[in-house]
Amino acid sequence: MPLALKEEEILRGRYKIRERIGQGGMGSIYLADDLRLAGRLCALKEVEYDRALPQKILDEAREQFLREATVLARLDHPNLPKVSDFFSNDLRDYLVMDYVPGKDLRELMLEARRNKTFLDERLVLGWASQLADALSYLHNLEPPIIHRDIKPSNLKITPNGLIKLVDFGLVKILAPDEVTITIIQGQGTALYTPLEQYGGDDSHTDVRADIYSFGATLYHMLTNEPPADARKRFLLPESLPPLRQVNPALTARTERAVLWAMALHPDERPKSMEALGEVLFGTRDFPTGPLPRRFLQRSPWDFVFAPPESTLVLAAGGLILLSLIITLMR
Repeated sequence: MPLALKEEEILRGRYKIRERIGQGGMGSIYLADDLRLAGRLCALKEVEYDRALPQKILDEAREQFLREATVLARLDHPNLPKVSDFFSNDLRDYLVMDYVPGKDLRELMLEARRNKTFLDERLVLGWASQLADALSYLHNLEPPIIHRDIKPSNLKITPNGLIKLVDFGLVKILAPDEVTITIIQGQGTALYTPLEQYGGDDSHTDVRADIYSFGATLYHMLTNEPPADARKRFLLPESLPPLRQVNPALTARTERAVLWAMALHPDERPKSMEALGEVLFGTRDFPTGPLPRRFLQRSPWDFVFAPPESTLVLAAGGLILLSLIITLMR
């Protein structure tokens, strides 16, 4: 296993390591001083490669890193940390980003849980609005960018209340007619990952994967309970209780919008962050009556799409599951 960088080690003659502040499956994140710009702190995202990889695959992976780093360095949005540099050092590649101070949303959620309370819905929706704006920005670029690892611990809140979506380790650039190699061997965090993102085939992953993760993140933030992962829900739809069953103070609109985003089949989710935002933030009418009881026994998108007759509900559910199976087997 490659050794971690040492405290006060200097990379590229510019970045002096303070400490390791995060660690993932194939790399670490370090806090460093920028020796060229006095007083500036930065975060170094390290990507380590498996030395056992065939040279051709290794070369392709590193070329992919350079292409994606170049794209990330051009991003400019207030809810995204600025990527200011990238470089290689032996079999490690590095992204240099702004260091974002403050707590992440997972910490705030856990504090609320310890206090036996819930985060205020309006507060969470305020954060969600900022995140939705950042995702809309990424998804509407040419080519679009999918983050693919949205979760509470990747959302930091600065002292002035600004949300920052951090950690671009699993980013995917949707370049047409191009096979994308995932830089880091991993497919996101299971609790927030849609079915189509499991496995090594990225061909069915698009912006709706981020929409699912966005919904799952809100579910966790609003209920203090981790959502059942997509594989479990596929087998046991009742394993995901409605949000208001856990937190009765939530509005029906928020509950329905979150569960719409978390539909198992991508075709049953909103097609864009803008479409979801119109419903979630109340700029488009959305039914607000009680959830039908059949929701608890069937797929979570039935409340939006299924007709009232039980025969049609079962038929629609069967077709959706069959379509999902066929999609994932291609």
